[in-house]
Amino acid sequence: MAGSFRFNHRFLTTLLLTVTITTLNSVHTTTTTTNTEFVKSSCTFTTYPRLCVTSLSTQSSLIQTSHKLMAHAALNITLASAKATSAMMVRLSSSSRLKPREVSAMRDCVEELGDTLEELRKSIGEMGQLSGSNYEVYMSDIQTWVSAALTDVNTCTEGFEGDDMNGKVKVLVRRKILVIAHLTSNALALINHFASTHG
Repeated sequence: MAGSFRFNHRFLTTLLLTVTITTLNSVHTTTTTTNTEFVKSSCTFTTYPRLCVTSLSTQSSLIQTSHKLMAHAALNITLASAKATSAMMVRLSSSSRLKPREVSAMRDCVEELGDTLEELRKSIGEMGQLSGSNYEVYMSDIQTWVSAALTDVNTCTEGFEGDDMNGKVKVLVRRKILVIAHLTSNALALINHFASTHG
């Protein structure tokens, strides 16, 4: 009889653990799916939805279903991309293979990207300050700075126009800058969407 009791106790304990683990996995899967679907549906408000989904889906567990966290994540991803591109351009501009005009365009672009980085950093800082009576002022600042960041990124590409630029350098820089422009555009769209859902 004691052996039967131990067997039933072990069996019930094992069964209870199995049901608990299965339930937790189901809840986790449902939450993950919900978060991913939120990212996908929010990205429909952007100009570049495919880029939006690919850049933000890895952050879905942090974003959850928050429009504010979505906009904040978009800004952080844009900032990281702009930093990496700026560093690449600084390295590239010191190459001895570039023509003086290309070096000048690179330096101008790095300066524009510096402005972009500053505007994105300020926007990220203000996102943390959004609350109550100051919400509209902070949101207006964020929208202005991200719009300015987008203008700076677009200005950067202007220096690479013309036939006298190295084709490979021109293509590489334009491709990297285009990604930053698209990420910035998406971030601005998500910020605007967040602002519309908040008001």
